[in-house]
Amino acid sequence: MGVTERDEVKQLHWYIARHYLGSTQKRGFLSLITWIALGGVTVGVTALIVVIAVMTGMQEDLRDKILESTPHVIVLEQSASLRLGDWREVVDSVLAVEGIVGAAPFVLSQVSVVRRSVSGQYSQPANLYGVSIDTTLAAPTDMERQIIEGALNLDTPESGLPPLLMGIGLADRMQVFEGDSVVLMSLENLNSDIFGALTPTLREFEVTGTFATGLYDYDIGNVYTNLESAQELIGLETNTASGIGARTADPGIALQVADEVSARLGYPYYVESWATTNRALFSALELEKLAMYLILFLIVVVAAFNIVSTLVMVVADRTREIGILKAMGMSQGGVLRVFVLQGAWIGLIGTALGTFGGLALSFIIERYEIIRIPAEVYGVDHLPVSLRISDVLMIIGGSVAISFLATLYPAMQASGLEPVDAIRHE
Repeated sequence: MGVTERDEVKQLHWYIARHYLGSTQKRGFLSLITWIALGGVTVGVTALIVVIAVMTGMQEDLRDKILESTPHVIVLEQSASLRLGDWREVVDSVLAVEGIVGAAPFVLSQVSVVRRSVSGQYSQPANLYGVSIDTTLAAPTDMERQIIEGALNLDTPESGLPPLLMGIGLADRMQVFEGDSVVLMSLENLNSDIFGALTPTLREFEVTGTFATGLYDYDIGNVYTNLESAQELIGLETNTASGIGARTADPGIALQVADEVSARLGYPYYVESWATTNRALFSALELEKLAMYLILFLIVVVAAFNIVSTLVMVVADRTREIGILKAMGMSQGGVLRVFVLQGAWIGLIGTALGTFGGLALSFIIERYEIIRIPAEVYGVDHLPVSLRISDVLMIIGGSVAISFLATLYPAMQASGLEPVDAIRHE
């Protein structure tokens, strides 16, 4: 058999497949259920692409907000005092590791922010971060970069009081504005009074500005000051810090770089990446994304059952014609190919239309921000969308595979018909 003849046979199979999917005056319902099956695949793929893109966008947006004020890699020292000494030497060792682009010391302590007013005084708990504003050191977080560049003011005010940056949520709750003074109370630096009772250390700070990360827990619970003021408040020497924060060239390599830093420093240092610190949160998000993928993929599976029912009805309706084709010499494989082509047509066209619809709808949602959500709850005022090629390809591949598998049973049923029995069928 020559190449031209083989091509003609393939064209014949495709012609018959299209003919069987179409409708006639007596069999208009076949065309309807074909469009229903096609629409099912289209809707399923569209829904999958849009939902997965939205969930990926939310996950990436949350990651970016966390990394805005969280170092990619944190170095701590295992000791009874929970402090890291000789931080300059540790910073030099960390910066020598490939992949680290910036490192600086930080002080972290739990404090109470005390607000005095005409009606009395009240306090709110907060996490105090003392950060280095030495411009000779690369900033390990975007928050510190903004402080160094002057976007966030942490300069010493004219009053001479230590400066303090407050999260916008905490400042709103306490009705504190720029220029107001507050008292920070530390329970880590305890003193004894004349009676031997332990008393906390109190220092007055002036609020030099506020910041907003978009994360409620950070905006309601974090305050920043310079490294020296934090060290003085909790009673640390200048060469002592809570830990070292480091930035990597790419957040995705933080886990690998953290292992290299740990191997370089050895005991008693403990190294942790941002991915490890937030493992529970992002594992929950990944599980939620997987659950949504599986649930929505059921739409494609339902569409596959529509394909099966469509082809089964075609086989039942065209039994005599199939018998005539086989009596005229069409092989069992040829009949099988005809019905596989029918299912493949529905699957491929439906997947293509669904992919286009999903991509277009995702673009519209992101570009025009048509779906608004409460910013105070989610940190963003609209649904963020992020399309990953890998996600789209996985959806396309799964849809096509399910559609192909749906054709096998009715195609094998048609190819197994005996010509004589099929021709006698009424």
